[in-house]
Amino acid sequence: MVSRLPSRPLTRQLVAWFDNAAGVAADDPRRIDWLRVVPFVGLHLACIAVWWVGVSGAAIATALALYLLRMFAVTAFYHRYFSHRAFKTSRAVQLVFAVLGAAAVQRGPLWWAAHHRHHHAHADRQTDAHSPRHHGFVWSHVGWFLARASFATKIALVPDLASYPELRWLDRFDAAVPAVLAASLYAAGAALERFAPSLGTDGLQLLVWGFAISTVALWHATFAVNSLAHTIGRRPFATRDGSRNNLGLALLTLGEGWHNNHHRYPSAARQGFRWWEVDLTYYTLRLLALTGLVWDLRPVPAAVRSGAGR
Repeated sequence: MVSRLPSRPLTRQLVAWFDNAAGVAADDPRRIDWLRVVPFVGLHLACIAVWWVGVSGAAIATALALYLLRMFAVTAFYHRYFSHRAFKTSRAVQLVFAVLGAAAVQRGPLWWAAHHRHHHAHADRQTDAHSPRHHGFVWSHVGWFLARASFATKIALVPDLASYPELRWLDRFDAAVPAVLAASLYAAGAALERFAPSLGTDGLQLLVWGFAISTVALWHATFAVNSLAHTIGRRPFATRDGSRNNLGLALLTLGEGWHNNHHRYPSAARQGFRWWEVDLTYYTLRLLALTGLVWDLRPVPAAVRSGAGR
């Protein structure tokens, strides 16, 4: 039996919090879907709860570890693997990092890859959903992510990924993994409060630091690649877009700040082309390659690195 989605737009918007197939069609590309983004706004507001839950070493360590782990999943797999096929891996490892990427609360792997492929095809043109040149800095940073027109996954752009039912499930129910992560953090904090009280943490504290604060920091560091990395920094390569290299952003995003390099040659597994361009994601991929978990990391051709033919 084929399930029928609720017909009323309000009901569909509420269901869409959990099932992307229930989304309401876009009628204006710049219309913010305020009801659907209540969880996004709510997570920002939840950070204020730090004044009530306090702080501990365990909470800070958890927030930092989850930031780094999820940032790596986004940069290495959502971006370099799913979007650009910059290296190869097994189906099992692909799924593990797709789940970790989904935990970053940046929607599903198909949505992320499809949107990013569209960005490269239309970079800094009017049709680029988050071009600061055409749509303004604030819109390029966060507005596009909240717009009704941006919620749907452009399946036609990711036929290679859509052939995996597990990836399609993660994409449709992209709130499932974050919900499990939030519940697990609360449970872990409650267990630590009972069995290791010397750590000075509890369920609410670990939830606020490990989920709310860590996720919001992760969001804005990632979004800054769309906004800051297209407005502030150096342009060693004369690409057709406004992409720039930004050291500070590269450190925050484990290598994504070398954005002009990336637009110069998107299919490389490495974005820091020169030895001094720190790319922690690439270094970690090299370590994973030594274990056999990933392989065939695409290099940067010498002609690309030298700027020939730009």
